[in-house]
Amino acid sequence: MLLAGGQGSRLGILTRKMAKPAVSFGGKYRIIDFPLSNCINSGVDTVGVLTQYRPLRLNTHIGIGIPWDLDRNIGGVTVLPPYEKSEDTEWYTGTANAIYQNMEYMESFNPDYILILSGDHIYKMDYEAMLSFHKANNADITIAVMPVPLEEASRFGIMIADEDKRITEFEEKPEHPRSNLASMGIYIFNFKTLKKALFDMKSQPALDFGKHVIPYCRDHGSPLYAYEFNGYWKDVGTLNSYWEANMELIDIVPEFNLYEEYWKIYTKSDIQPPQYFADTSAVDASIIGEGSDIYGEVYHSVIGCGVTIGKGAVVRDSIIMNGTRIGDSSRVEKSIIAENCHIGKDCEIGFGEDIANDTAPHIYNHGLVTIGEKSVIPIGTRIGRNSVVSGITIKTDYSNSTLPEGSTLIKESEDI
Repeated sequence: MLLAGGQGSRLGILTRKMAKPAVSFGGKYRIIDFPLSNCINSGVDTVGVLTQYRPLRLNTHIGIGIPWDLDRNIGGVTVLPPYEKSEDTEWYTGTANAIYQNMEYMESFNPDYILILSGDHIYKMDYEAMLSFHKANNADITIAVMPVPLEEASRFGIMIADEDKRITEFEEKPEHPRSNLASMGIYIFNFKTLKKALFDMKSQPALDFGKHVIPYCRDHGSPLYAYEFNGYWKDVGTLNSYWEANMELIDIVPEFNLYEEYWKIYTKSDIQPPQYFADTSAVDASIIGEGSDIYGEVYHSVIGCGVTIGKGAVVRDSIIMNGTRIGDSSRVEKSIIAENCHIGKDCEIGFGEDIANDTAPHIYNHGLVTIGEKSVIPIGTRIGRNSVVSGITIKTDYSNSTLPEGSTLIKESEDI
């Protein structure tokens, strides 16, 4: 059961019109591709994807599951939005409530075990190895954990386990953590244990695994075990962590390799012509997606599919998503530019100092410029660091063709 209904509000303008798992990553992928690819690589061939917030882009991407070999008569992938019932109709109000509302779907497969995943992390993991660990320990619940630096442990749900990895206690974001084993939000439940816990706890508002279900199971004597994972795992929940994870892909020896033969990452790919590099172009340490035309210079950046970088333009330390056009002689530095934008010629994106954003400094920070999808930036515009722009903007939206550092310019579109 893959939880993919979250808004991802800390990604700001990027998730205004789509769920976080549908956001582009690494040029041609979307975040949801990673847990889905893990499933099929691990031999999991029955996946329910729970959607809620802005699901259209996610539904279109998943389709009937062909890229992941999940288009099957029995099992395969099923998209599970909230639905109206004769009584007690409600949205998904918490992670466990979402699972509870799909009890009928799970029961139709008569499962022994349920694997519960989050749809918004970047990692490769063999769930079959975790299941083997679960069976070997006769566990009722196995929680995937990851060692984190002790000074960062207070940001996570922390598991305290004995030498056999049996969980004795856990603490939700403790001020003074006694362990560095952080929950990854990946669980394997014996189905009978899960079903009983969900039915007994169903009246809890915003029913959640970490806050309600797992404490309930522990208090009722269920054996809980911690499965330690030591591979690459990234929560791309903020703009800066999202930008960093993309930039890590283009290290000379990337910690997270997208191209391993034995553990492929699958995605829905449009048929595209090859990349075109003009004799005026220069590219170094970058990912360039199919169908992109490069006439300018690209350094240490992730460029999506069908992107055009104009002649004389320079793109550095940036993420440019599918279908975006960067005009001639423009300069783009440390920016995230979403899909199908048009940056006019002679623009300068990402100048100046790290001045706090005037509307959401907790979202737009670390010197990044963020431009929402289908935005238009007029010719000759300068946009400062820690700024956010969205919509079809025109010359008169800017003072002297400049948006100062830390500014917000969001024009409402015909968006119902």
